[in-house]
Amino acid sequence: MAARMAERAGSDFGVRMKQAREAKGISLRHIAEVTKISVTALEALERNDISRLPGGIFSRAFVRSYALEIGLDPEQTVRDFIARFPDDSVTQGSRYVPFVDESADEPRKRKLSGVLIALLVLVAIGAAVYFYFVRQ
Repeated sequence: MAARMAERAGSDFGVRMKQAREAKGISLRHIAEVTKISVTALEALERNDISRLPGGIFSRAFVRSYALEIGLDPEQTVRDFIARFPDDSVTQGSRYVPFVDESADEPRKRKLSGVLIALLVLVAIGAAVYFYFVRQ
């Protein structure tokens, strides 16, 4: 009977994480931006769908980072996570690895491409000036 109650309490791991996050008024988007963990992976964690996590120490690192952001004890939260998923891909890894939120890099990529285009234009102008004035 006690084992069944512990199992039921453990099965609510994701629900407890979500409730703690919502109680603090923190959005998944904010946690994703701070931790660089995708919203998809965070949502999966809240649904207890660890098949969407990379597994091994990475899953535990996700849980630790998430717990820190929502004000929970990270080490106890990781222990709860491992207790809830002792035989799953927590230690073995998974084929699906959505842990980096690539959309956070978009502004940086756009800025870098703009800089490269400007540099190419300057090189072209410099070459034109050189050939027009110097090579005459």
